[in-house]
Amino acid sequence: MAELRWNPLAKDWVMIASHRQARPQMPKGWCPFCTDSGKVPKDYEVYRYPNDFPALSKNPPEPDAVDTHELFKVSPSYGICEVLLYSPDHNASLSELGTNHVHKLSRMWRDVFCDFCADTGIKYVFIFENRGEPVGVTMPHPHGQAYGYPFLPKRVEQRAYAAKEHMEQKGACLFCEMLKAEIDDGRRIVFRNEHFTVYVPFFSHVVYGTYVVSNRHMPDISAMSQKELDSLGETVRAAAGMYDSLFDTRLPYMMCMHNAPVNTPGLTKPFHFHIEFIPPMRSGTVQQYFASSESGAGAYCNPSRPEEKALELKAAYQKYTGGKP
Repeated sequence: MAELRWNPLAKDWVMIASHRQARPQMPKGWCPFCTDSGKVPKDYEVYRYPNDFPALSKNPPEPDAVDTHELFKVSPSYGICEVLLYSPDHNASLSELGTNHVHKLSRMWRDVFCDFCADTGIKYVFIFENRGEPVGVTMPHPHGQAYGYPFLPKRVEQRAYAAKEHMEQKGACLFCEMLKAEIDDGRRIVFRNEHFTVYVPFFSHVVYGTYVVSNRHMPDISAMSQKELDSLGETVRAAAGMYDSLFDTRLPYMMCMHNAPVNTPGLTKPFHFHIEFIPPMRSGTVQQYFASSESGAGAYCNPSRPEEKALELKAAYQKYTGGKP
């Protein structure tokens, strides 16, 4: 079964993809992302291909569910799902990739975004990486994913409309003003370069959560210059290295790239490109669980002080770079 079902309480779509439960357990010692698997090219640095078990597809089946009530709407699970391979090295980490390599990775991210948004049926392009068992990763080979949704997910919709409202009322970008406020304060800044700033948000909802924000206002990755695009790859690599150095282990995280909504008039210009890193850990060994308050009420409780965690992350960044800015 693969279909979309409408949640009238949240005014949002839920992807029902029961066929993903049938994903096979990979044979021990075999990885479909490695060059000897027969699934990918014999020689690649970065590579993208359609997900073998997509939650969304260009030719979705007709929904199984029947509209038995006006509240319970269903829709075909139209969309795009791709796997984005970072490296042919099964044991590599994003933080260990060479500079030219991460430049190619950022170009692949841009190409995926541009290809997906060319489909007028797609409303949001979400590029992300899940790393580590605490976030459900079963394949350690370094990779990310990209989803092209036929709807605007509620969390993204809230940000897009908050940015639109702020620009209409203040004549300025909400994200730009937040970035300036963080820079002026300084306590939560982890590191900066010519094109991007990494900081722990004032309102961070998780321990060690960070934002990677473009210094120049741009709605999405397609608006980046070549220098900015190269810098994006280097900045994301440095952020991953920072997390690796925090507890001298490959800290699990979710890397969520937020581009402006696509094929949705009025929501592009106010949006501002940014990335969220969301680690599920409170320490190197202790997981932070999203329990009843977070999952049931949607009210997050961060058991740490963002200013203190920013100092720890800054020290981890300095450790990763050997003290270089």
